[in-house]
Amino acid sequence: MSPSTKHTAALLGGVLLAVLTGCGTSAEKTNVRAVGSEAARPTEADRVAPPAPPGLPGMPPVLDAKDVYSADRGKLSPVVKDFPSRVYVPNTNSDTVSVIDPATYKVIKTIKVGRQPQHVVPSWDLKTLWVNNDIGDSLTAIDPATGKTGPTVPVSDPYNLYFTPDGKYAVVMASMDRQLVFRDAHTMKTAKAVPVGCEGVNHADFTADGRYFIVSCEFSGELLKVDTAKMKVVGQQRLPLNGAMPQDVKLSPDGGTFYIADMVADGIWVLDGKKFTTPKLLHTGKGTHGLYVSRDSKQMYISNRGEGTISVFDFAKRKLATKWRLPGGGSPDMGGVSADGKVLWLSGRYDAEVYAIDTATGKQLARIPVGSGPHGLAVYPQPGRYSLGHTGVFR
Repeated sequence: MSPSTKHTAALLGGVLLAVLTGCGTSAEKTNVRAVGSEAARPTEADRVAPPAPPGLPGMPPVLDAKDVYSADRGKLSPVVKDFPSRVYVPNTNSDTVSVIDPATYKVIKTIKVGRQPQHVVPSWDLKTLWVNNDIGDSLTAIDPATGKTGPTVPVSDPYNLYFTPDGKYAVVMASMDRQLVFRDAHTMKTAKAVPVGCEGVNHADFTADGRYFIVSCEFSGELLKVDTAKMKVVGQQRLPLNGAMPQDVKLSPDGGTFYIADMVADGIWVLDGKKFTTPKLLHTGKGTHGLYVSRDSKQMYISNRGEGTISVFDFAKRKLATKWRLPGGGSPDMGGVSADGKVLWLSGRYDAEVYAIDTATGKQLARIPVGSGPHGLAVYPQPGRYSLGHTGVFR
């Protein structure tokens, strides 16, 4: 074979090999695609929703991703199951706490505490009730098992009190000091004082995963977003209403929305906590102040202090369902729901009284005289694994 013939044969052989190899590669690729396509088809296991993102380290796991209040129904925690059922009412002008027996609707005890008690707050571990003596710069402990007072702890400007979901810190809403003060949840020793650029920090609630919380600033009409673990303000915005006065804050059962009561706006602000964009206003009634979730997580009771009414908000429909009017008027303020969910208890801030309201009908069951200036009353005990503070926000 001549050199030219050999060269031509070599070229043809190379081309043939390439074609054969290419065909084989193509067939293999086609086969791989087919296998890949079968693998890409979702199986029943694949259709299971992905696990919820991990929460704040040390925080008890969320029981139901669709309802952050799922632990607030049913049996009481073993910690509180033997505690007597009571309603604790801090009287800001009388410097006392009135203790009501809900079975008789009568005051059975009056406890002297520090100056200007604002709220009665269940501790994270459910074992103690802390009375926030704002002007008295102290916290008075009450043993809910016996009703007896314990030590009074020096704490500057404790207008309100919350607890981080991991149970590590108490968070003092130091309104006049213009600080959020993270303290040891048991000793109340200061861990970190966080200055804030707003006026009148007063109420808050945490995200479902506990990593952030939203704070209302009533005197400057602002909201804060605070990183729980870093103990740092990471967002701040002014509400889009001149003179806004935000109050109570409550997370929706699905964890997607924060609701903020506003006394001047006469309604609730609806906020996307994750995006922290400008919230929208839903009018409810004059002097909107307190927010309380029903035991079945379907409704939220909204106290309208300026007109003596309670608006009922439907979570599923995202709108108001009805409005209850107190006979003869009143000033419904702060409170909570009974353990069985049948009675809503609210203080009458300007009328030295407490209201018991049937949650099925909206009918007033009782109007009980107490001290002057009743404010953040606590219904205790209630279902829940732990307390986030305020008058009883349980998870």
